[in-house]
Amino acid sequence: MAYKDEYLKWLNNPSLDADMKAELEAMKDDEKAIESAFFASLSFGTAGLRGVMGAGLYRMNKYTVARASKGLADFITESGKDAMEKGCAICCDSRNNSPEFAKITACVLAAAGIKVYLFDELRPTPELSYAIRRYGYQAGVNITASHNPKEYNGYKVYWDDGAQISPVIADKVSSYIEATDIFNVPTVDFEEAKKSGMITMLGKEVDEDFFAEILSHSINPGAVKAAADAFKVVYTPLHGAGYREVPEVLRRLGLKHILCVKEQMVTDGDFPTVASPNPENKEALTMAIAMAKENDIDLVIGTDPDADRVGTAVRNSSGESVTLTRNQMGVLLLDYIIRCRREMGTLSDKAFAVTTIVSTRMAEAVAKANGVTMTYAFTGFKFLAERINTFTADGYQYLLGFEESYGYLPGNYARDKDAVGTSALIAEMAAYYHLQGKTLYDVMQECYAKYGCFGDLTLNLVMPGLDGLAKMARIMKSLRETPPAEIASFPVVAVADHLIGVKKTAAGEETLPEHLTKSNVLAFTLEGGAELIVRPSGTEPKIKVYVKACTDSEEKARALTETLADAFKKLTESL
Repeated sequence: MAYKDEYLKWLNNPSLDADMKAELEAMKDDEKAIESAFFASLSFGTAGLRGVMGAGLYRMNKYTVARASKGLADFITESGKDAMEKGCAICCDSRNNSPEFAKITACVLAAAGIKVYLFDELRPTPELSYAIRRYGYQAGVNITASHNPKEYNGYKVYWDDGAQISPVIADKVSSYIEATDIFNVPTVDFEEAKKSGMITMLGKEVDEDFFAEILSHSINPGAVKAAADAFKVVYTPLHGAGYREVPEVLRRLGLKHILCVKEQMVTDGDFPTVASPNPENKEALTMAIAMAKENDIDLVIGTDPDADRVGTAVRNSSGESVTLTRNQMGVLLLDYIIRCRREMGTLSDKAFAVTTIVSTRMAEAVAKANGVTMTYAFTGFKFLAERINTFTADGYQYLLGFEESYGYLPGNYARDKDAVGTSALIAEMAAYYHLQGKTLYDVMQECYAKYGCFGDLTLNLVMPGLDGLAKMARIMKSLRETPPAEIASFPVVAVADHLIGVKKTAAGEETLPEHLTKSNVLAFTLEGGAELIVRPSGTEPKIKVYVKACTDSEEKARALTETLADAFKKLTESL
């Protein structure tokens, strides 16, 4: 029983700190707890590490963080002296242990001779991406688990273009991590490293550059100025890193009335006022929505702990607050950017937007109707970043990048989703329509009338437990080898296997674009145009199914996606 041997190795190690030893002692009679904590190492991939905090090899703690940092340090060292001199920027969010993990990372990298640039307090993920590009750092690390529950923390790694690392780099770093003795990682004293110049602290000067960059991407600042006396916004950071920067950017944009949820402006890794700090969920915005109702306000904005995702609530035609979905906001932003750039005379005849293959097809309808190129990428903003790099290098004007996980990048200044800049653009957009007597809900209805009624539903097939990964693999294997002939009585007319890069139809096979290959994703197209895209989650034990349809009404589109989702769930239960 290898996991038990690993447990005993940790328990009996004389260098183990007292708190962790006590935690291990407490689980000595709980075989399941031991197995869960030690059955494997946390997997290091393109999203870095992510896991529950606690003692063990399969947990986020100071030992697993130091080991990951040594693996990253070895790769940077392998990249050469210039890479070591360019160094690595490090920041963290408000999660418990994040500042400690950030310091550990800094000390391990400094011990390896790599220059470190550590933010003096918590910062949004997009600011790290921006700083890497702006100041020419070789790499970056953010200690965050994004929107996950309070028990989690993570370790996001970025490379010199400001995007999260590629699969090739992730594999190399992972191999270095596996070769590292977890209890024998070289480190240095933090204060001594600062004195020697190996660790440099970053502060408000980076914020100022970041703010200026965001504000330079305002499309129609005149609309904000015109609406400022009457237009109001409610904002909540959900106890996270957006608490200081989002309100400041909104003020500098020109808004005069920004109401913040006081209780949630407190940075707290326990996220005491919410069940989960995820602005995707309406429940997380409950306090903000109540404040909006009390103050007769149309727009609520909420950001997650590392301020890379943004959720919104607006008033509908009945005066009730409703949340806009990830896809709806992507459509609204793209339509607004195109509309205002055309009005302002700043829309190029060679413009593009990028989204993921699992995002709404309504965005493509918007682009097509307006002569804008739409390109697709796999889920994960690093893949969108690759498309941004390709198209901007070819002279295209970048308009917007978004993924369906509430992540948007409204400017070419970073290579990850940015809730700070997006909050500013959402507020500007809402102010623009406020002058016309419309809420964003009203504008969304206009978009349906103009571009078509698209329905999007995400089905999560959760597979917990130690056998979850095996079950996920079995289902994907079965779907790949024996794809269904029909789903909910709709014949399957095309199957795209993105792992091998082939799409099969009755007419034969076609090769998928190179950038849409080598990923464990299956896409089923049904007669009538509906789609189901299936992929295992990269961070959680579940298979995600994205169901898409377009009909002549919202209600019909919603009903069709629900029918298809139910049928597909029943199909997988038999596999």
